[in-house]
Amino acid sequence: MSVRIVPGPVARGLLAVAVAAAAWGTGGAVAAVLYAGAGLGPLAVSFWRFVGGALLLAAARAVLRPSGGGSPSVRRLVVTGAGLAVYQTAYFAAVRDAGLALSTMVTLGAGPVLIAVGARVVAAERLSRAGSVAVAGSLVGLVLLVSGSGGDGVRVDAATLRGIGYALLSATGYAATTVLTRRLDRASPSDPYAVAMGGFVVGAVCLLPLAFAEGFLPGRGAGWSSLVLLGYLAAVPTALAYGLFFAGLAAVRATTASVVALLEPLTAAVIAVLLLGERLTPAVVAGAVVLLAAVVGLAVDERRAATV
Repeated sequence: MSVRIVPGPVARGLLAVAVAAAAWGTGGAVAAVLYAGAGLGPLAVSFWRFVGGALLLAAARAVLRPSGGGSPSVRRLVVTGAGLAVYQTAYFAAVRDAGLALSTMVTLGAGPVLIAVGARVVAAERLSRAGSVAVAGSLVGLVLLVSGSGGDGVRVDAATLRGIGYALLSATGYAATTVLTRRLDRASPSDPYAVAMGGFVVGAVCLLPLAFAEGFLPGRGAGWSSLVLLGYLAAVPTALAYGLFFAGLAAVRATTASVVALLEPLTAAVIAVLLLGERLTPAVVAGAVVLLAAVVGLAVDERRAATV
């Protein structure tokens, strides 16, 4: 049995997930500016992000008229939209109670492990020994990256423990959405951008009452810059990124996609250094190197899995 490099669907799938992760990495900085400048909370920002993403994808589909894949089922749209609403809302709650660094480490660190287990049980996907080592390496790199960019130590109190619980809920929602989307796409391939658009609509409906209770309209002091940032958030880290992510899931294993998606915190760290004036620590550099090595290792393992 010989191994051949596949330049088609697998390579495109890996690239799609990597670009999506890089786009997600810009979303946190944009959201932070909106919290301060527009007087919006995280639930309201997520709501408008979903609404804008759905409208942009609907407009793009009307103009481009893509022909790839069939129409997604109602079941798939409900799974996708509810999953997006659950894991994003739970993540924001985790940040509120446990802080950004710990919440990010728990959510993104637990994600690949939960997806590896879920993909094995639900979708019968297997990782080779090299792939398993790459997953473990990605967790080490993520811990180094987040701990090296954090501030003071974390206090373990009731709020922190509650935040860790929310972070694990977020990771579980992310894992379930990824694995089920991968399984449903294998059974009945669908247009990934239609999946994303429908998922945003369902997610927005789920978030509407929560966003309304929080206050979903910008404050009086919000200017045009806030609208531009909301537009960017809807266009790049939402419509473009999730469309690419679901497209990538059609070609690569769920576990591989989850580890490649860890480029998101790496992108966020680069933005923090270049735009926010934060300094690189040795732990951040080491974490970035280990994380990139894990991503490359899984990419090679994914391509070796396509054999003749």
